[in-house]
Amino acid sequence: MPSKRLAGLGASVFTEMDNLKRDLEKAGTHLINLSIGSPDRAPAEEIRRVLSQAVLDGTQYGYTLTRGPGNFRKVCAGWYQERFGVSLDPETEVLPLMGSQDGLAHIFLAYIDPGDLALIPDPGYPIYSAGLLLAGGVKVAVPLLEKNGFLPDLRKIDPDTARKAKLMFLNYPNNPTAAVAPLSFFEEVVEFAKAYDVLICHDAAYSELAFDGYRPVSFLQARGAKEVGIEFHSVSKTYNLAGARLGFVVGNADVIGNLSQLKSNIDYGAFGPVLTAGAFALSFAQDTIDENRSAYQRRRDLWIEGCASAGWKMSIPQGSMFIWAPVPTNQDSVAFATDLAREAGVIVVPGVAFGDHGEGYVRVALVQDEGVMQEAVRRIQQFLIR
Repeated sequence: MPSKRLAGLGASVFTEMDNLKRDLEKAGTHLINLSIGSPDRAPAEEIRRVLSQAVLDGTQYGYTLTRGPGNFRKVCAGWYQERFGVSLDPETEVLPLMGSQDGLAHIFLAYIDPGDLALIPDPGYPIYSAGLLLAGGVKVAVPLLEKNGFLPDLRKIDPDTARKAKLMFLNYPNNPTAAVAPLSFFEEVVEFAKAYDVLICHDAAYSELAFDGYRPVSFLQARGAKEVGIEFHSVSKTYNLAGARLGFVVGNADVIGNLSQLKSNIDYGAFGPVLTAGAFALSFAQDTIDENRSAYQRRRDLWIEGCASAGWKMSIPQGSMFIWAPVPTNQDSVAFATDLAREAGVIVVPGVAFGDHGEGYVRVALVQDEGVMQEAVRRIQQFLIR
């Protein structure tokens, strides 16, 4: 018999939508999948060239240390200094990851004992709840409400609960709501963390996917942030290297050290050629970030304008690769997403899959090229104007 924790991982809404997708495909329905937040664009040619050259190096096939090569950590620190004006010690405050989700899941095992509380955003990226469950922790859902700009209202968190909590997760630009956070909010978070002795874990996977000239800030730019927290970054999302699995975490040296110790007992470091390509991307491939932003912004505008013409209006996101759209019919999010899949062949994720406070919305991933997005919009228009 499998463990009880495995049963707890059964994300019923995701499973339900996956089963529906398979059934429709078997029936011959041509689907447009806007559900999974996986970049569809290839890495820049120059990054692929560096990766391919490294792969041909016969010395690159041994184990790599969990801490990774010093050059990669130095490059991460240099990128942080240039991008955010934040100084980091590459020896103690930077740790490579096999994709940021690697670190997001493992931080719970490093800090949560069975029964410990963690403050988790609702709606939120599923790994926050899954990682906590695997560690035996107890989830305290922190509502992200539209009236608050999908930022948690720190004043509404019960003080007794806050004192018992060991971790608090944040994520801006946000998945699934696409909300962004100002530096003033992160400054409030630092004060909250100091008052209640809570470790802050900020997921900044989408910091480089922002639009209309907006530049997301880093949690570590807030004064005192390194004293209370860490921040996760995704090289995979920034440079379209999702399958190559590369990210890094920065911040508090003690926390980085504890996470590194845990990971050294579970796995080794990322594949050497991937680290080489990642270091190159962070150092020299900034043009590809601008190209990414432009591509996603065009898709965003095409979708929002096309849906608005059919009466489906939604907020225009400043960041991430997602649109968080209110359900435009008198249905719950699962029923609407199911009908949209069956009748229009467009797959989106019901908001309730991300937590109870996600009900009433669906998440749309901008992960198809403009031609496919245009066809998805045409289908939406036909579906809604019936």
